[in-house]
Amino acid sequence: MLITKYGVDNFLIIISIAIILIGLGVYPRITMISSIPLTIGIILLIFAFVFFRDPERTIPKEALVNDAYVLAPADGKIVEIVEEEEKYYIKGKAIRLSIFLSPLNVHVNRSPISGNVEFYDYYPGEYLVAYHPKSSELNEHSKIGVRTSKGKVLFKQIVGILARRIVCTVQVGDTLTCGEKIGMMKFGSRMDIYLPLDTQFKVKIGDNTVAGETIIAIMK
Repeated sequence: MLITKYGVDNFLIIISIAIILIGLGVYPRITMISSIPLTIGIILLIFAFVFFRDPERTIPKEALVNDAYVLAPADGKIVEIVEEEEKYYIKGKAIRLSIFLSPLNVHVNRSPISGNVEFYDYYPGEYLVAYHPKSSELNEHSKIGVRTSKGKVLFKQIVGILARRIVCTVQVGDTLTCGEKIGMMKFGSRMDIYLPLDTQFKVKIGDNTVAGETIIAIMK
């Protein structure tokens, strides 16, 4: 199992704590009290490998040759598809699709589209739960604006209440290919993507997505 390069530091810390707790639990002998650190250590060990895993993904061929295709930027469940004003990059009405990630989802993020990065902004933010309606604006987040041949697209990495840590390797001037890795959100997260109003959506609320594989929409 591959561990993402974006979370190696956190992964090693959690693994170290887990090993210490497991050691306390098995030495000198297992008792009712020593089983507590043993159990916690095993849970942390499993969590570290689950949360920081970075599985291979197969990018749909049609998305690689046609920048009208929009892929899921994150693993998770679609919780909202709504029309609203996007004032930072698109600067007009757009359709926002939001994906909520549970702690068991892969948290490595991928570019949903191919195009040129024209806008990037980072906001330190607050600690609202990631599924809160205001978390998109108030929590720590990054905003990435990309121009495609079909129009402007903006997507946001948003972290939640447990911790605040976003890794984003994107810079203004970069050229992105749909499905390529762009960073990671740590410990409870949400991903928003803003698309043109005439976009044809291929998913609905409640659907589960796989980053870099699920086709969520086609722009006209």
